[in-house]
Amino acid sequence: MEVAALVALTLLLGALVVLVALAVGRRKEEIREETEQAAEFAAESSAVKGPASKKQKQEKQRSRKDKPSQHSFSHPLLASSLKGHSGNVTCLDFSSNGKYLASCADDRTVRIWSTKDFLDREHKCLRANVELDHATLVRFSPDSRAFITWLANGDAIRIFKMTKKDDGTLSFKAAAEDFPQKHKAPILNIGIAETGKFIMSASTDTSIHIWDLKGDILASINTNQMTNSYAAISPCGRFVASCGFTPDVKVWEVCFGKGGEFREVARAFDLKGHSAGVHAFAFSNDSHRMVTVSKDGTWKLWNTDVEYKKQQDPYLLKTVPCSSSEGSRAALSPDGRVVAISDGVNVAMYDAGSGKLEEEFHGVHSEEITDLRFDVNGRFLVCSGDKAIRVFHNAPGYRAAIRDMQDMLKKAQNEAMKQRLQQQIKEAQSALDTVLAAPID
Repeated sequence: MEVAALVALTLLLGALVVLVALAVGRRKEEIREETEQAAEFAAESSAVKGPASKKQKQEKQRSRKDKPSQHSFSHPLLASSLKGHSGNVTCLDFSSNGKYLASCADDRTVRIWSTKDFLDREHKCLRANVELDHATLVRFSPDSRAFITWLANGDAIRIFKMTKKDDGTLSFKAAAEDFPQKHKAPILNIGIAETGKFIMSASTDTSIHIWDLKGDILASINTNQMTNSYAAISPCGRFVASCGFTPDVKVWEVCFGKGGEFREVARAFDLKGHSAGVHAFAFSNDSHRMVTVSKDGTWKLWNTDVEYKKQQDPYLLKTVPCSSSEGSRAALSPDGRVVAISDGVNVAMYDAGSGKLEEEFHGVHSEEITDLRFDVNGRFLVCSGDKAIRVFHNAPGYRAAIRDMQDMLKKAQNEAMKQRLQQQIKEAQSALDTVLAAPID
């Protein structure tokens, strides 16, 4: 029995050895055939290498040509182009602390850029995703720790909170609920008062809603302008203004009691002087100046530092001819020295005091400019229109500041004042020289 089992085992092992040998032999044969085929293929490839590679190169070049070329723009005053969005940028806003620029686009993101990187070659940004929608408008909260957006499909305001992580970077969290839908027409603008007391939203009909921060409506305004073209909150946080089909700009004060409770929205004053509808307007940082741009082909500068409760009206400082069109935007530098007006894809910068045209930028974007604004320090002018954000040096602002200080120097009688002004003029001229000598991004 044991002998028979041993014989069977020996036969089995022998059969396995034979099978393994056959398999190894067959694999060697396959490898040899594969090697020969590879050698033949390599020989054929080398024979037609020139024409084939040339053809592939031509196809690659053709595919590159088929892709739409990105719009290029250059100018001596262009500080940088911020590129990160994959969709068209629709809105921009600077934080009140001057550290950040927020941008939103139809790529379902809001991006937060650091203003200190504007002059660097690399422009890093942080991204907040807008779930199942995209934002058309974005505005920072006064403390720069949150921002609000207008949802394109949801037709509502959504609040995002910004929190710092342990590594110093920011994270974004949307509020649990969006504001209720109240507007019946497309939205024009939103804003948060610098006082932090209210939020404004305005639509293209004649409606402006004043909200508390929880999403309840405090008041609604009927502008009676047939249609609204623009609306905004003043930088001081006291006023809401609107313009539209009629040739005036209407301004209301949003009034609160000493305890912070909402009281009323009261008509403050009007800016009257244009002969046609007003496209847009902007405030200076202290809300003492306003600029308006109209269909009548002019921009006007106004002194709004008035006691309207004593029936004092704003007064006109300057009227200047300009190019404008439906969708034109206006910007006024924080110190009120420079006016910027957009017209289609072009931007013009003017000295606010003299009305002189200082700079013109043509073909800044491939599509109509959607937003135009100065940073809070007045160093830069930024605009959007396609996927890029253009950042310009505010050279007219430096020139205007130097002229003002030179005028003050002529009138100065105190020696200490003269020396201080001379030093400030020197520093401003040095800054301007640096800007003009800077390489184009």
